[in-house]
Amino acid sequence: MSKIKFTVNNKEYNIDVDDSFRLIDILREHLLFTGTKEGCGVGECGACTVIMNGEAICSCLILAGQLEGATIETIENLEKDNTLSKLQKLFLEHGAIQCGFCTPGMLMSAKALLDRNSKPTEEEIKEALEGNLCRCTGYIPIINAVKAASE
Repeated sequence: MSKIKFTVNNKEYNIDVDDSFRLIDILREHLLFTGTKEGCGVGECGACTVIMNGEAICSCLILAGQLEGATIETIENLEKDNTLSKLQKLFLEHGAIQCGFCTPGMLMSAKALLDRNSKPTEEEIKEALEGNLCRCTGYIPIINAVKAASE
């Protein structure tokens, strides 16, 4: 067990947790941020993507000990006062959501890109999303939604 101090969605947490717990387990089971989904559990699908210290990461690959002092942003932080973010609205408008399982990870990968590059090229968008798998949309609507968010 370790005591870790970190921030999630602008709120500081100081918790005791088993060192073998992964970030996704802490988010979903301890802090009840259930918007982050676990797909493969080995960092291959991107469903569990969150933003950690400004970078899109697979939360299934981050152990508790790596969280000390970290700043995490989850899908729950995108909407404010029951209003979807611009990026979320554009995903809806462009048909970039079908079954929805990959959507939180896609949104967080897209947000991390747009946070560091407000005008990405199509190639940069594809590169930012390449770690996220979607079985439903064929990716074009997702890319178009991110393009629209950068306009």
